[in-house]
Amino acid sequence: MADGPAGPPSTPLPGRPVRGSATGRPIMALFDLLGRRWTLRVIWELAQSPAATFRELQQRCDGVSSSVLAQRLAELDEAAIVRRGDRGYTLTEDGRALCADLMRLETWAERWAARTASSAE
Repeated sequence: MADGPAGPPSTPLPGRPVRGSATGRPIMALFDLLGRRWTLRVIWELAQSPAATFRELQQRCDGVSSSVLAQRLAELDEAAIVRRGDRGYTLTEDGRALCADLMRLETWAERWAARTASSAE
């Protein structure tokens, strides 16, 4: 959601109005945050190999602009999913728990892909 007509979008957090929810239902705030360009890729890269510097993370996210990466890292930091430490960016405990929950979706997606492929034959 925009702060104003010319303002940048604010970080989606529970209790704040977000895309799809004027009340900021927690699941809708999460969907809004994860649905932003490059957010899932940043989380994925940090789950694979934490403590990445900004430049390393930018290289691993092939093609993300520095301004978009900086915005996503700021949003993920405000949401307490990512933290910047002495050695670079890492997932917080909540960020690691989110990744574990997201991996359950991979199992679902694999079953879905198999059903979709078999019904297309």
